[in-house]
Amino acid sequence: MLYRGLYANALSILSLNRLGVADSDQVIQQLTLEGVSLAHLHQVSTASQKLSDAEKLCKLEDPAACGEVFRGLGILAVENGDLIDARQFFLVSLQTARTYHNQWLEVTALTNMGVVSLQDNHYDQAVDWSESAHRIAVKLGAENLAQIALGNLGWAYFELGDSERALPLFREAEQQAASLGNIRNELKWLTTSGYVDQGAGDFPSAMSAYNRALALARQINSKEDIVNSLEDLAHLSIAMGKLDDASKYLDQLAPLVRATGNRLDELDVLLARGEIAAARNQDQQAEADFRAVETDPESQTSMRLGAEHELAKLYERRNEIAEADRAYKTALTTFEKAREQLQHEDSKLPFLANAAPVYDDYIHMLVREGKTDEALAVADHSRARTLAQGLGLTVPLQPTALHPGEIAQKAHATLLFYWMGKTQSYLWAVTPKKTALFSLPAQGEITQTVQRYRDALLGPDDVLQSSNQDGIALYRMLVEPAKDLIAHGSNVVILSDDALSQLNFETLIVPSQNPHYWIEDATVAEAPSLFMLASAKPFSRAVNKALLLGDAVSSDPDYPGLPKAAVEMQEIEKHFPAGKETVFTRQKANPEAYMASDPEQYGYIHFVAHGVASQTDPLDSAIILSRSAAADDSFKLYAREIIQRPIHARLVTISSCYGGGTRSYAGEGLVGLSWAFLRAGAHNVIGALWEVSDDSTPQLMDALYQGLEAGQTPSDALRRAKLTLLHGPGNFRQPFFWAPFQIYTGL
Repeated sequence: MLYRGLYANALSILSLNRLGVADSDQVIQQLTLEGVSLAHLHQVSTASQKLSDAEKLCKLEDPAACGEVFRGLGILAVENGDLIDARQFFLVSLQTARTYHNQWLEVTALTNMGVVSLQDNHYDQAVDWSESAHRIAVKLGAENLAQIALGNLGWAYFELGDSERALPLFREAEQQAASLGNIRNELKWLTTSGYVDQGAGDFPSAMSAYNRALALARQINSKEDIVNSLEDLAHLSIAMGKLDDASKYLDQLAPLVRATGNRLDELDVLLARGEIAAARNQDQQAEADFRAVETDPESQTSMRLGAEHELAKLYERRNEIAEADRAYKTALTTFEKAREQLQHEDSKLPFLANAAPVYDDYIHMLVREGKTDEALAVADHSRARTLAQGLGLTVPLQPTALHPGEIAQKAHATLLFYWMGKTQSYLWAVTPKKTALFSLPAQGEITQTVQRYRDALLGPDDVLQSSNQDGIALYRMLVEPAKDLIAHGSNVVILSDDALSQLNFETLIVPSQNPHYWIEDATVAEAPSLFMLASAKPFSRAVNKALLLGDAVSSDPDYPGLPKAAVEMQEIEKHFPAGKETVFTRQKANPEAYMASDPEQYGYIHFVAHGVASQTDPLDSAIILSRSAAADDSFKLYAREIIQRPIHARLVTISSCYGGGTRSYAGEGLVGLSWAFLRAGAHNVIGALWEVSDDSTPQLMDALYQGLEAGQTPSDALRRAKLTLLHGPGNFRQPFFWAPFQIYTGL
């Protein structure tokens, strides 16, 4: 009954058992269960007395039983909003569980540590606690505890901005809870699935989920869940513009919230009332409500960020631009400070998505006000911090003035910086002498066109001969506005965003009397941010040593041996003097060999191996090498490991499929193996956007190193190598064979 959320029922059963309680262990258990039930029913003083009595008994009679009591005290502390005490109680419970080898108690303690981390905005820690809890629960066959941990794990990913990863976890947890008859958790995971649907703009599905959750909450008479469901329905109604419906939900909420005395619920209702007031142009009331939420010490980060964002929009609508500017900056500072508390890099990546709407609205306002240089600085700041921090650079919380012309001069290139916006996107074209801003279509339109063109590039048709309309449309949309700032044959550095990170701009079709791919007109490279380009250290040209790893022994049928790998390795090796190359092949080509080779001494690092890009966790992207130890995945060199080993290479080449990565986060561009090597300190990285051909790749790589040997830059050498295929005979002229390889530069 307790785990199904039926707290009153649990107390009724416990009252029937009281006369039968005989020994101290049973008394301790009875008091603990009563205390936990009462805590969930917000009968704080009675719950506190029960648990205090249980604690005194366990210390005298059975220390092993104290683990359960401390768990109960932690639950009571959570209900009181005292997360510091809750954390301590749960840690003591966890220590007791491990001391007395009580795995069931260990699972509950780990689960509760995850809950505290969630409420304390430490979402990456919540991932760790919840994953550990789920693993042990599955091992024990504790289905109910497993579904709780699974749902909490989904919630942590959702708060980190990774809805793609969260949704299947929520749905699986909901199904498990329903099959177990755990109504309270069924409605909880229904609700969280609704959050994902709402975030994706699927309002009908979200409304259905919230209404079903409300019905379940009323079925078990859970006042807490009734409050939460009504809050969710109110916020969704506001988003749908149904202000009268939202007000009705809030009217139902008011007496319930007053009865519980939960400050977070009060603040949530206050934020909703502020949004309704703002939508009705009741500005004075809206501003007062938002300020109250922003300044309340009990507000969670998401609440403060929401209130500050709403204030900024309110001032902007009233044309109080200076006040709006301050509010936007305050909101972004709130976000960045919360982001700095995250401990794991893979948590920081999706967390960026939480601030995307704030950045987007702020940039649109700055553009409308004619502050285009400041808008560019804000846009670049949104994508620079994670990469820069990983390289040991300091990026201020607030955007600072950029000198884009100087950066373009340093890069010897025209810079094309893209911002994908929900209602409108932008392109800044930067040369050493001029910066120009161009308006582009909304994110959705661009994304759909990119996806169609990528599908065409991977298909059997010749997109150039068929004059593919998407390839032409993307050129006209993304490049043609700035064509007067791009001299024929010059260098172009793309600073892409969102879906554009999955597009090789070289393949865009230039409409003319002689239609051709844009690679014919420009040398194109990708870069992560203007800040990173400005901060790049000069390359030491004295380093001419090469590290080659490849032709690995297959350790998994999913990654069979590469038939032409040995040939490619031999061709590359010929381009370096004897004694200037270190080669690991076959069984010796393993992750340990790379990590132990002192990779920072090499100017060139080349992998001839499979690569895999994780869709849900980019730092789980890996290069597939030979097995080096007994662990199942010891043949994988992970992106997260690559980041930890500094390098100074002029060029890293990942001659494999999906080397570039396939997941794009707000502000971060393409994330994967290429990103990891740039993070580690490489000046240039060549990675693949899709699976490469074993037939064409050795030829392309041989031409690449011929160009490098002749003194060409990595960007020029790669372009010329591609042109040898494009202008050669046979099928290798198709972009499928030469276009997957893309160069990412940090200069």
